[in-house]
Amino acid sequence: MAITFEDVSDSFRRIKLSGRLDMPGTEAISLKFTNLAASSARRVVVDLTEVSFLASIGIREFITNAKAQQLRGGRMVLFVGDNAAVAKTLQVTGIDALIPMFADLSEADKAALA
Repeated sequence: MAITFEDVSDSFRRIKLSGRLDMPGTEAISLKFTNLAASSARRVVVDLTEVSFLASIGIREFITNAKAQQLRGGRMVLFVGDNAAVAKTLQVTGIDALIPMFADLSEADKAALA
């Protein structure tokens, strides 16, 4: 599992995940992901276009961090691009109703900044 990020501005960050978000993959990035997502009033887009598998533990990681971000006045959205497997997993579990999910990066950026 790999994690990278780009600070687009002082209050807007993109976090890119790649690999398998199963138990070992989620454990490998959990602390870094939480640190990257955690800051006051930050807007975050999580790029899942290169995630090959998404297990419930990975989904829990998103929910936990999205809620924490919301409590700090921030917002987290998910960018899935054309990753149909991850998009379907998020839709079937209903997570897309809790954390906005987008196939278009510019729409994800707009939603994060709204």
